[in-house]
Amino acid sequence: MGKALDGVRILDFTHVQSGPTCTQLLAWFGADVIKVERAGAGDITREQLRDIPDADSLYFTMLNHNKRSVTIDTKNPEGKLVLEALIQKCDVLVENFAPGALDRMGFTWERIQELNPKMIVASVKGFGPGPYEDCKVYENVAQCVGGAASTTGFDDGPPVVTGAQIGDSGTGLHLALGIVTALYQRTMTGRGQKVLAAMQDGVLNLCRVKLRDQQRLERTGVMKEYPQYPNGTFGEAVPRAGNASGGGQPGWILKCKGWEHDPNAYIYFITQAPVWVKICNVIGKEEWATDPEYATPTARLPRLKEIFAEIERWTMTKTKFEAMEILNKYDIPCGPILSMKEIAEDDSLRKTGTIVEVDHPVRGKYLTVGNPIKLSDSPTDVTRSPLLGEHTDEVMAELGYSREQIEALRTVGAI
Repeated sequence: MGKALDGVRILDFTHVQSGPTCTQLLAWFGADVIKVERAGAGDITREQLRDIPDADSLYFTMLNHNKRSVTIDTKNPEGKLVLEALIQKCDVLVENFAPGALDRMGFTWERIQELNPKMIVASVKGFGPGPYEDCKVYENVAQCVGGAASTTGFDDGPPVVTGAQIGDSGTGLHLALGIVTALYQRTMTGRGQKVLAAMQDGVLNLCRVKLRDQQRLERTGVMKEYPQYPNGTFGEAVPRAGNASGGGQPGWILKCKGWEHDPNAYIYFITQAPVWVKICNVIGKEEWATDPEYATPTARLPRLKEIFAEIERWTMTKTKFEAMEILNKYDIPCGPILSMKEIAEDDSLRKTGTIVEVDHPVRGKYLTVGNPIKLSDSPTDVTRSPLLGEHTDEVMAELGYSREQIEALRTVGAI
């Protein structure tokens, strides 16, 4: 069985996280991803946060599976010719350099089009066109400028960034969608095009419900599903909402049995309206099902703190897994707070390929995240990340270089 992107060749000029997330996903779908790296150094994350001396870090290995690595000195005239040959043979060039870096290398959009009119050039940048487009951006900066941090945390504390890499990996996922869309359009137009995913834009896209709430707040001055209602105050901007669900079904994180010594002995509990009667029966508050002060969603909104406190008295008598088992019998939406240790040891995630064990020739076996998108006709096989320059000779031979020419290029430092 073939892969979805068989025959697509990606020239991967990415590093760190946002770009490699994108190209790894394309590789998982079958694209031939050729990662261009600096000789002797490579992607900076190869050596960042190392846990084993002289082995590529987990930071690198977990973002560069299923790729091939070549080392080229793009400042060397002969190296530039090699890169030009690659551009002519590839379908997509992906980069997340600082703004203007590709142009300074001599590979402007116009030059790339001269070499390969079908080439798609895909970029991750911090900002789109505007006053900040030349600024560098990192993960937490993206979360701040995209609106996530200002709406995360509790109202009596500072803005908070999330542990989910919504700026880097989130933007990489957006870019991957842009690339496959451009590839599809190329089948009809025959032309390449530029694809841009700005990190600020990507984060904002993931925060769209908060932009929704900003407009609601401006019209009504209050948002009844937020914990500030009814006793708190609302300012001009969407406030931090703690663990509120952000939707029409109120939710909160509640303590479970063992919370005193286990920092993750908690469960997320949603008081979904259609199962309200079942919730009342489970927690022993049957009278709430008919009491007019609790029986309807509107009546419950001013009393959410009291309601969740009562539910928590019940959850504290159960482990998070016991509570989930009981609540699921009644279709009450909930979810345990799973630690990374629990996720790493989850057999069901390994069976679906969401968690994968990979063997590396230097570091040995390690766990990584597999393809989160499952295609029935394009199964994903996760292979290890490449060693630095491991495939240089192989790729050069595919470009038509003889063994003697490859050795000559290596002698002058072009590869």
